[in-house]
Amino acid sequence: MADPKGFLTHEREIAKTRPVEERVKDWNEVYQPGSLLPIISKQASRCMDCGIPFCHNGCPLGNLIPEWNDYAYREDWTEASERLHATNNFPEFTGRLCPAPCEAACVLGINQPPVTIKNVEVSIIDKAWDNGDVTPQPPERLSGKTVAVIGSGPAGLAAAQQLTRAGHTVAVYERADRIGGLLRYGIPEFKMEKRHINRRIEQMRAEGTKFRTEVEIGRDIDAKKLRKRYDAVVIAAGATTSRDLPVPGRELNGIHFAMEYLPLANKVQEGDLTVAPITAEGKHVVVIGGGDTGADCVGTAHRQGAASVTQLEIMGKPGEERNPNQPWPTFPMLYKVTSAHEEGGERLYSVSTTHFEGDEDGNVQWLHLTEVEFKDGKPEPKPGTERKLPAQLVTLAMGFTGTDQQNGLVEQFGLELDARGNVARDSDFATNVPGVYVAGDAGRGQSLIVWAIAEGRSAARGVDRFLTGVSALPAPIKPTDRALTV
Repeated sequence: MADPKGFLTHEREIAKTRPVEERVKDWNEVYQPGSLLPIISKQASRCMDCGIPFCHNGCPLGNLIPEWNDYAYREDWTEASERLHATNNFPEFTGRLCPAPCEAACVLGINQPPVTIKNVEVSIIDKAWDNGDVTPQPPERLSGKTVAVIGSGPAGLAAAQQLTRAGHTVAVYERADRIGGLLRYGIPEFKMEKRHINRRIEQMRAEGTKFRTEVEIGRDIDAKKLRKRYDAVVIAAGATTSRDLPVPGRELNGIHFAMEYLPLANKVQEGDLTVAPITAEGKHVVVIGGGDTGADCVGTAHRQGAASVTQLEIMGKPGEERNPNQPWPTFPMLYKVTSAHEEGGERLYSVSTTHFEGDEDGNVQWLHLTEVEFKDGKPEPKPGTERKLPAQLVTLAMGFTGTDQQNGLVEQFGLELDARGNVARDSDFATNVPGVYVAGDAGRGQSLIVWAIAEGRSAARGVDRFLTGVSALPAPIKPTDRALTV
């Protein structure tokens, strides 16, 4: 136990963000550089080393949180990093982007603010990089087996790294021009600078993983031919089909999916574009969808100089304390103010878009909405609440419905789908096609980055066992696991 009285003598402190007026003028991460490390030892000391650490179950990866909290408290960064990497390939990703279901399950959180697990995690890994503790881990010997991984998001990268370290020859195929999937083009720079991805890619290259960009399986390479070329295949293509909004006026110019809008802003930061073809500059922006992707659109619009930003959510406003139907240690739906929301804009709850209105040139100008109330689980319009908002740019951030099947990937492999439209798999993450496995959102549906990494690691174990008959790789989860994060 780090400090038997730590949780009694220290209050919760979290990472400090840069002033709003400063950070909206650039695309750097919102946190004050160096603000975490001075407080992390005290924050780690708040961990009580519970007899039953519910944080383990709250985390899909089963992170050894009390152990690396203890090392962080003692400022033994090398051992803390070793314990952190024992269950997580990319803690710098989760430490910045995960909503921290582990904190929701923290025993201290029953009657006090929980341990700042996420901040401790990112401090450990950043210190590890600074100290040179993160090094390539190439396999001692090669198995002679080959594996293709389709998709380079967190699930694909985790599977590829695990399989490479197990001695297999792994090639990752990515249809975009850079490795990283949604980490690269779906997450804005102000939430995670892409240098964190780049140095992991270099580590993986040094370990032996091969990367093939701008290659779309099902279009550029026939899926069946890929299967014949490799001993096994892992599909980690993500759930990339965006949920649409079929209302009158949807065809107007200026209405875009979030994943049409966000990647362009990231390409500007990569140096590919001078100005994003879709920009919020000088426009009244409406973001439809109240989740993290919607918040990413809000923060991006602020930095592009939007005239106003309004975010719509069909559900009611969450409470600031746990709902009785979401008791500890489950992950509660709470009112959350992200860094993007701190920067301005308006948030409207319990509203639904009825139609869009445009000008004579076919450009969207107004969004019409109505307040709703739920009856028998369905939203019903409230008479007399109709109104309209100015909208020259509308982004649809309502989530994803499943794997993109337009490229023929599912059909060419002959994959079976489950009732939700995801690729079906068994307890080893194997599909109905021998030697073909699926991990991440492609098999699970839209989910969290921490689930993607956990699925990638677990699928890698299934593949390793398929190729060699036995596997020493860890398997954090089964496909049916929901842990405490439902």
